[in-house]
Amino acid sequence: MQITLNGEKRAFDAPLTIRDLLAAVGLAGKPVVVEQNQAALLPRELDTATVADGDVIEVVQITAGG
Repeated sequence: MQITLNGEKRAFDAPLTIRDLLAAVGLAGKPVVVEQNQAALLPRELDTATVADGDVIEVVQITAGG
């Protein structure tokens, strides 16, 4: 399946949840905000939201600093 991840076309095997996608790109367990097709996902939705061919996913990693 082809998706757009942070503006870049990428190919992944289906089926895939958002949590699986985060693990595949090295963001498992990291604080992130995820938008799927211009809709922000709640953290509790990451395990159940599935990625479909053609989806546009934006992932922003939350960082703290001073």
